[in-house]
This record gives sequence, structure tokens and C-alpha cells, in this order.
Amino acid sequence: MTVLTLEQQVIINQALSIMDEVFTVHGISFTEPNHTKDYCRLNLGHLEHEVFGILFLSNRHQLIKFSELSRGTINGASVHPREVVKETLACNAAAVIFSHNHPSGVCEPSEADRALTRRLVDALALVEVRVLDHIVCSSSEAVSFAERGLL
Repeated sequence: MTVLTLEQQVIINQALSIMDEVFTVHGISFTEPNHTKDYCRLNLGHLEHEVFGILFLSNRHQLIKFSELSRGTINGASVHPREVVKETLACNAAAVIFSHNHPSGVCEPSEADRALTRRLVDALALVEVRVLDHIVCSSSEAVSFAERGLL
């Protein structure tokens, strides 16, 4: 894994600022999978440890906020359904998109990723919140559960 230079990190931060502005200030919806994957890659793909994040969305799939819910090690991050539901309700989100990175660079969803997603979908269904996707990303690629028919 290559460590980012200060200059590269500055560029990523500038790109994130632009994307945040496009999606929040201008009210762009997260309806295009490639835009969602790019957003997740920029937020999480460069990290050397696993992070589980959530995009909290309005009823029109506009970004309310992005939050890093769990920070882990090089090969895992603990995610608890109770905390996901609690944070989702606090944001008054109607829908969510999960995202986490694989620092190894291999974005193929693991069986643990699939099982966690099923548990979170079931937990959020109880409070009528839709799970639109789960993106697994690295610095160079991203895989969408929705595009793969895994949701």
C-alpha cells in the first residue's frame, strides 16, 4: 500500500470539498451509481485502515450528511446495527447508502460484508428506511451491491 503524499492528500481534500458542494449545496441526488462510487472512493479509498461510512439521504436521495460510523484495522471494522439505526434516525434520513473500504485494494465483497449488509437492511426496514446500496471501495475501484444484485 502506498502512503499518500501531503500534496496528494490536499488534492483529495479539494475534490471532496467540490463533491460535497455539488451534492449538498446544489441538491444533486445520489441516483447515479458511478457518482456514488466516486464519492465513496474519494472519502474512503485512500485510507490504510478499514472505515465503514454511511451516506444519509433525504426522501429525494439528496445528501443530508456523510458519516464515518466505524474505524477499524487493516482488515475489519466493527459495525453495530443499533448504532446504524440510532444515527440514521438522528439524521432523519429516509434512505442510506453504506460504504466501506478494503485497504488491500481487492473490492470483492466478502461473505462477512454480505451478512452485515443483510442485518443492517433488516434493522433499518423496521424503521422504514431504505438501503439503496453498499459500496466497497479502494483507491482504484469500487463495487456496488445494487449493481451486482446483492440487495
